[in-house]
Amino acid sequence: MKNQIGTDAGKVWKTLEAKGEMTTGALKKAVGLTPFALYAAIGWLAREDNIVVSRTGNQIKIALK
Repeated sequence: MKNQIGTDAGKVWKTLEAKGEMTTGALKKAVGLTPFALYAAIGWLAREDNIVVSRTGNQIKIALK
């Protein structure tokens, strides 16, 4: 499972690098991950201090640092 989360984190990274800041909903659609896999990948990137997570109203936005 750890390897898969790392692979998914790479997909999220590449998508954010190409498209810039995205909501979690848009990111989920763009990357094609399940909610569990997406949030695990976001957690991986957050733990490595590679992303910025912000909240606007009821939307969560993710961007690379």
